[in-house]
Amino acid sequence: MTAIDTGDIPSLSGASQGVRFFHSSRPIPSVRRICLGLVAAGLAFSLTFPAAASDKDASSTVAAGAASPVTPAVATPAVATEAVAARPHKLADFEGASAPADVRKMADWIVDSGNNRGVAFVIVEKPAAQVFVFDAKGKILGTAPCLIGAAVGDESFPGVGTMTLAQITPNMRTTPAGRFVAALGHDLGKLDVLWVDYPDAISLHRVVNNVRSERRPERLASPTPLDNRISWGCINVPAKFFDKVVEPAFTGTPGIVYILPEVKSIHEVFPTYYDVDGHSPLESVSLTAPAP
Repeated sequence: MTAIDTGDIPSLSGASQGVRFFHSSRPIPSVRRICLGLVAAGLAFSLTFPAAASDKDASSTVAAGAASPVTPAVATPAVATEAVAARPHKLADFEGASAPADVRKMADWIVDSGNNRGVAFVIVEKPAAQVFVFDAKGKILGTAPCLIGAAVGDESFPGVGTMTLAQITPNMRTTPAGRFVAALGHDLGKLDVLWVDYPDAISLHRVVNNVRSERRPERLASPTPLDNRISWGCINVPAKFFDKVVEPAFTGTPGIVYILPEVKSIHEVFPTYYDVDGHSPLESVSLTAPAP
């Protein structure tokens, strides 16, 4: 299930639910399994934000007086259009960090529109296999390479969160694109993960090396993203990056994870997205005055 761009941040609850055991050498028959071979023990939080105000068109003014039963006596309002300076655009602060153009544009839109609703956020860029973490105001906290799903695609396979490892075929191992409310959680081994899409068992976590033949740490350290597609759908990051950047940013609060698409268009996944650089510095404002 792919979560797309929405307005408010809903509450999440994941306490006492099983997950897919992705990295075990054999499948564990639990209700839900996740990458890492983790069983979630408590993910519960509730956070409500005010909905963003929507724009409303100015209404027409109807003149007072008697109206004919056939043709109402309606006066046409006087409308004046004035060009006024728009509010200055807000931009993400990359502090000199290198980032692909689509990541920069996405971060600027998030900050300018307030889509992150005042909480920390993460952008995952799949083609470059990189993760970017920002604070609530859009200042970059850190960036790192990541491992992503072995299969190309922007949606999770229906029902994958309830499947056993043996039932998951190679084409199902995708990292879904979308906007996800995320929060830290734990498995029975007390290993923290950042739950991204809980129902479909997608999380962001420290890289694991349970299956040595997969060479996950070496893939992260390589200079090219071409070998970074290896996971069952989860996002693997260096352990130090998780400990020093991801975990502090999400401690005590949920946040947002934006996973950019690689097949779909940006507007298919994020319908309200706009190019901040493409917006005019002036806005035309219609001012409606009563008819004389």
